[in-house]
Amino acid sequence: MKIKTDEIASVIRQEIEQFGNTLEVSDVGQVVEVGDGIARVYGLGKAMAGELVECESVGGRIIGQVMNLETDTVGIALFGDATRVREGDTVRSTGRLLEVPVGPELLGRVVDPLGVPLDGGAPLGTNETGKVDIVAPGISKRQPVKEPMQFGIKAVDAMIPVGRGQRELVIGDRKTGKTAVCLDCIINQRQYWGTPDAVVCIYVAIGQKDSTVAGVLETLKKHGAMEYTIIVNAGASSSAPMQYIAPYSGCAMGEYFMWKGKDPNYTGPKHVLCVYDDLSKQAVAYRELSLLLRRPPGREAYPGDVFYLHSRLLERSTKLSKENGGGSITALPIIETQEGDVSAYIPTNVISITDGQIYLQPELFSAGVRPAINVGISVSRVGGAAQIKAMKEVAGSLRLDLAAYRELEAFAQLGTELDAASKRQLDRGARMVQILKQGQYTPFDTIDQCISMFAGSKGFLDDVAIDKVSVFERDMLNYFQGPQKPLRDELAKAKSFKGIEDKFLAALRTFKQSWKPS
Repeated sequence: MKIKTDEIASVIRQEIEQFGNTLEVSDVGQVVEVGDGIARVYGLGKAMAGELVECESVGGRIIGQVMNLETDTVGIALFGDATRVREGDTVRSTGRLLEVPVGPELLGRVVDPLGVPLDGGAPLGTNETGKVDIVAPGISKRQPVKEPMQFGIKAVDAMIPVGRGQRELVIGDRKTGKTAVCLDCIINQRQYWGTPDAVVCIYVAIGQKDSTVAGVLETLKKHGAMEYTIIVNAGASSSAPMQYIAPYSGCAMGEYFMWKGKDPNYTGPKHVLCVYDDLSKQAVAYRELSLLLRRPPGREAYPGDVFYLHSRLLERSTKLSKENGGGSITALPIIETQEGDVSAYIPTNVISITDGQIYLQPELFSAGVRPAINVGISVSRVGGAAQIKAMKEVAGSLRLDLAAYRELEAFAQLGTELDAASKRQLDRGARMVQILKQGQYTPFDTIDQCISMFAGSKGFLDDVAIDKVSVFERDMLNYFQGPQKPLRDELAKAKSFKGIEDKFLAALRTFKQSWKPS
């Protein structure tokens, strides 16, 4: 029997190729020290910074992320139950970066920073993942911020306007209503759901009590906002590594929707609102991680790269160019101050990264001004570009009225005799402050806000008793929803008082003459 040499050679070649495919080569190390969510691993000579690793522990696999690259060892932050990891456990490198589940399946769910459901519901059922830590889009991929992100809060929408793609810091002491302002904004997005302007909201709770997060969940459910919201929870009982990655995970979940706008066949939401509550707790978790990893402490014991911690997160909030689908991520980072000290290390860092801040003052909160927004310190660096024309027309005089009021208020307290003009300014300012007061979780429609501001700036409230201002406003808005609805619709269509200002003045005079306080 004649043997075909070329046939034998092809069989051997095939066997060698298959052998090469089945041979698994992995970089392996051993845990030499573990504690407080940090593991020190000997080996892993080819590990890269930020790489995902798998630790084979007693109760199964636990994932971690390479944080420190040292001479003999590698410092790893462990995600999940780090108490299961023991000295001597094997650690394998994966060659991948940390990823979390993304997609519309997450809407209405409460998940941890790794995308594991915490609400007792069904598995997520999504196969798509997004990288937790990425480089933010460059300038060429962006466009200027010009679409309004309506909060439904009169003081914000009129004087500190926020645009889609902006980063607006919410800062203030503990218990001054920071979370309430952000929840109002989430609830206000209900009006856009199901339209091309729909906004997906992501609420990231960092280091909060579970009871607090449960309260937020109940509030959002009650107002029908969970339909378009994802809650990412790294509670107070979570480890420092979990609190550290929580904001990045929330941002990755939002980026799925933002970049989806690039797909011509996609018709879902492409605008995202991310609330990070709060980044001071993330900074504390990162400080804990860094000190355990023996990184040198600097000011207030924070590591030198704590600025980069927040800047690389907030830079991912952007308004994409039309070529990239025009999607956006708007960020509302929350920072807690101690005794109103906005000049502390972390507050000043985040102020310099963001495009403005909403400052909530404890004194105003105690005086019953809710929301307790200090319009002097609060600022938006996008400004009028993120407002409709009608709001711009009435908001300019509002700022001036309030500034004059604050200045004269000090004189009035001293019992100084005031002339008639000053008295008028004082009366106008007091009523504008009253107009800006608003109940919690009761967002106002933009057109209603414009009508209220217009009436206040034109002096229709000057002779209304201060305790009756809210009643006057309510009855006035009902009047424009009822008999004068065609005029209100005209304003909603034109989005400007130009050409219809006289009609509004006449309608307001008619209403004022017939109005009787109830």
